[in-house]
Amino acid sequence: MEGLLMNWHAEMAEQAALVVQHVEQCLLSDSLEIRDYLKAIKHLSSMQLGFNDVEMFLFRPEVNVLLNLVGLHYCMHWLEVPAKHVMEALQNSKISQHQVSVKWWKLSRLFYGFRMRDESHSRSVSLQDLALPQENEVLSVLH
Repeated sequence: MEGLLMNWHAEMAEQAALVVQHVEQCLLSDSLEIRDYLKAIKHLSSMQLGFNDVEMFLFRPEVNVLLNLVGLHYCMHWLEVPAKHVMEALQNSKISQHQVSVKWWKLSRLFYGFRMRDESHSRSVSLQDLALPQENEVLSVLH
């Protein structure tokens, strides 16, 4: 049984390393396009990584904060881990105060027959704040 568990962790480590490698290859001047971000999350989902695996492989201070964000988003939206547990994991990993900046465009709408301008939005927020239930705007944009 112990050998089986060790093999499972080794396989999960390999799969997580592929996600890390994918994100690091996609980084251009410390930013990540949304299609690459979502591809990383889908890869985590296809591997069926659990919360403990994310803690072990992605909630580490030495990996890029965007990988921390991918792990956070995956845990909250795909695994539906309660915010309390995610907050604890972020604090235990000493990454809760890592900051991410998210930029997006809000497409224009018609106002009395006239097209309004597209709006650029930008938010800098800590991972800890993203785990709070009231801070759902940024995660919703990413989702």
